[in-house]
Amino acid sequence: MKKRYLIVALIVLSILSLFIGVTHISPLDLFNLTDDQTQIVWKSRIPRLVSIIIAGVSLSISGLIMQQLSRNKFVSPTTAGTLDSARLGILVSLILFTAASPIEKMIVAFIFSLAGTFLFMKILDKIKFKDTIFIPLVGLMFGNILTSISTFFAYKYDLIQNMAAWLQGDFSMVISGRYELLYISLPLLVIAYIYAERFTLAGMGEDFAMNLGLSYKRVVNIGLVIVALSATLVVLTVGMIPFLGLIIPNIVSIYQGDHLKKSLSHTALLGAVFVLFCDIIGRIIIYPYEIPIGLTVGVIGSGIFIYMLMRRRAYE
Repeated sequence: MKKRYLIVALIVLSILSLFIGVTHISPLDLFNLTDDQTQIVWKSRIPRLVSIIIAGVSLSISGLIMQQLSRNKFVSPTTAGTLDSARLGILVSLILFTAASPIEKMIVAFIFSLAGTFLFMKILDKIKFKDTIFIPLVGLMFGNILTSISTFFAYKYDLIQNMAAWLQGDFSMVISGRYELLYISLPLLVIAYIYAERFTLAGMGEDFAMNLGLSYKRVVNIGLVIVALSATLVVLTVGMIPFLGLIIPNIVSIYQGDHLKKSLSHTALLGAVFVLFCDIIGRIIIYPYEIPIGLTVGVIGSGIFIYMLMRRRAYE
């Protein structure tokens, strides 16, 4: 798929996103908006569009980095316990730091997310059976353990409704003043691009990378920090968006190859386009009501994931 087609799709879907909603705004009225329409565009529609794009780009690139470092095409923040760890961190911040600011919650959730991601990578190093499909299953089991712990404490401290809100990704509540944390992801994306060549070398194995003079552990740590912080920012702002970091890098690798730097921009664009498409579908399928983005991405993403598993088995 040509990059220019992805750019065109992103522009078209972005324009559609701005004009879809309960309050009808016609493109012809864009330069003659009422005060109420202006408030809706600047306080709701544009922040929602920006958060969709950043979330789609962040999780897709996070998945690409994890797959490169783990040398497994089915590893992602969803299948490595990263998102579940972030959610556990948010729960801990709600229990222990009830008056915590969003930044303080982000720090606690980031620590848990990073610790969970490092723990999964350690488990990955200890596993001798390196089957491509077995590894993400281990990650899913690890994530379910973390989810069970989160659910237990959420029931104990009467926070189950709060946890349900974090569990289901939803852009409907994104307004001006409630999404700006996502901007922290932008410098992380720049760092990911700068380190893209090193991530590619690290993905070839520790011995190979060190023979080329690469500081393997430092590069891996930088990659995991990018993944953990990006996932934390998305979960804290819009909730859980499953399978995104899993399917987008795999789709890109089919036509673009496995070189991280070459596929980085394609992965970012396709991730943003995919989330925008799923968000628009969720907003129109039962209009004027709305399906959360976590549900639409989960349904479509799980279908693509099953297809990839079957495709993998067919070639073995």
